[in-house]
Amino acid sequence: MIIESSLTTFGQYCIFMCRVFTPPQKWRVFGRKLLQEIGKLGLDSIPLTIVISIFIGAFICIQMQLNMTSPMMPAYSTGLATRDILLLEFSSAVLCLILSGKVGSNIASEIGTMRVTEQIDALEIMGINSAQFLVLTKILAFMFFIPVLVVFSIATGLFGGWFIAAFTDMIPVSRYIYGIQTMFVEWYVWYTIIKALVFSVIITSVASYYGYYVKGGALDVGKASTNAVVASSILILLFDVILTKLLMQ
Repeated sequence: MIIESSLTTFGQYCIFMCRVFTPPQKWRVFGRKLLQEIGKLGLDSIPLTIVISIFIGAFICIQMQLNMTSPMMPAYSTGLATRDILLLEFSSAVLCLILSGKVGSNIASEIGTMRVTEQIDALEIMGINSAQFLVLTKILAFMFFIPVLVVFSIATGLFGGWFIAAFTDMIPVSRYIYGIQTMFVEWYVWYTIIKALVFSVIITSVASYYGYYVKGGALDVGKASTNAVVASSILILLFDVILTKLLMQ
């Protein structure tokens, strides 16, 4: 039963995405809606990204400094480890897991509410492709803005580590900065952005799917939001493994 249900859901999701990725009927309306979604999904996520990244950067710096006690470890290891953890995992996978709770639940509840209040049915009666009209702008807007959030996350995470170095006596600032600059690999930045782009599509499309096919009332909208976040998180972790294998091998 689980396999059958999963295959049914996957097939319905594929049909849904085929309806989503169709040319807009009115490009002016599409452009205006795209800008609105960039503000709602992207700009509104900046404060959360900055706050979380600062604390994570500070936490990583503290943990690295406290646990790297071997005299054989280079003095710059704390800065290097903080940088690479932020680049390789936190600013892509972990950040998107967090954003799936904010962005994903927001999308699922918004579209789910439109479904239960019959607004989507009204769009269909008017001859509008409701899947494309409601979802495509969300996917493209979040894809467009996710590299900005990744850059903010990396920068503020490194700043959080610098804050620990500057205002405590755990590690000298010069040693921390030298560690950040040591053995820098440019591909890590592109690797992070590529993963984040894939995860942004997962978050928006899965949340939209669960919201679009809500049946029932307000309680079912809440359940759809929860299911969207859970499914997005599982898929993000799955694709994190796949992309790491493909891009870092």
